[in-house]
Amino acid sequence: MSTNLFDLTDKIALVTGASRGIGEAIAGLLAEQGAHVIIASRKIDGCRAVADEIIHKGGSAEPFACNTGNMEDIAAIFAYVREKHGRLDILVNNAATNPYFGDILDTSLSAFEKTVDVNLRGYFFMSINACRLMKEKGGGAMVNVSSVNAFQPGVNQGIYSITKAAVVNMTRTFAKACAVHHIRVNAILPGLTRTQFSEALFQHEELHREAIETIPMRRHAEPREMAGTVLYLVSDAASYTNGECIVVDGGLTI
Repeated sequence: MSTNLFDLTDKIALVTGASRGIGEAIAGLLAEQGAHVIIASRKIDGCRAVADEIIHKGGSAEPFACNTGNMEDIAAIFAYVREKHGRLDILVNNAATNPYFGDILDTSLSAFEKTVDVNLRGYFFMSINACRLMKEKGGGAMVNVSSVNAFQPGVNQGIYSITKAAVVNMTRTFAKACAVHHIRVNAILPGLTRTQFSEALFQHEELHREAIETIPMRRHAEPREMAGTVLYLVSDAASYTNGECIVVDGGLTI
């Protein structure tokens, strides 16, 4: 028996939104610990680039184009996982969108629908499909990437913040329902992290400075700093951790 609680050797992991940013960092770290990682995102080229980099470093990975805002894509990726691997041990719901930045009273129906489709409906049906497969094979672990916006709504990020709050409750709901099937469901709530997703803030010097001043550690995070918490949650080190929503924000929400 391995004494390495973080060993993921022979585990099959699926990470969405894994072509860049936090998702890419998570996929890379899981592969470093021995997992075979399915790199999922909307565009196959980005998925392939991340998978190739993991393989170049000695890990195991494969790309799969999947828009989690599209129900047909969700069905396709789980059909593929079932046919090729026969099981899924780890799911990380990370893909997200934030198409509208502005006064919540001006939110359009199209922006509302796109945000909900990806950030909430996508997570929900990815989770249902994963739990069904995990249940058949004796268990697994899931992690949802939410946001500190779930607790402190971001300025001009109304519907995005609402969906991220819903992810927190969804995490706890699945955790309660699926624990009997030996499936653990947890979430991570990142604070300000430098990714392409948040690049607009970093390009605005004054807004970035104001944001940093609210963080006790006086700096933003890098994507790799989110990946370690996810590794803990999907590993044997967290074997009795279920329904938790761990904030990783440098102390912002203290």
